[in-house]
Amino acid sequence: MKSAHDPRHLKRQKIVQELYAYSFLDSQEIVEPQSLKIIENLAKIDEVIAQSAPTWPIEKINKTDLAVLRLAAFEIMYSDLPPKVAIDEAIELAREFGSDASSSFVNGVLGSVAKIAQESVKSSAV
Repeated sequence: MKSAHDPRHLKRQKIVQELYAYSFLDSQEIVEPQSLKIIENLAKIDEVIAQSAPTWPIEKINKTDLAVLRLAAFEIMYSDLPPKVAIDEAIELAREFGSDASSSFVNGVLGSVAKIAQESVKSSAV
């Protein structure tokens, strides 16, 4: 089991906090470079999240859960990190910052995000 003091986990916590603040005030000062990359790709990330959670419009998703989803979706879509690692990290963050139902919701949505990302890679390779 990873440590709560793992620098990668601490960095993800900071990113979630920045994305959460950004969801209320987009003039919020962003420090983490990865947060800036997520914000630059927010339209595509939110589109994939919306496809993955069709009964939950983006504006109705809890802001904390949305910040976690955005981080993990970015990691799944734009990094070399294995989707399972991104999902496991997101579930952990959802447990830390979200409600009792957050981890299950995040897990379900990210399973669909990973599937969409995998299909996108397959179709672009053809």
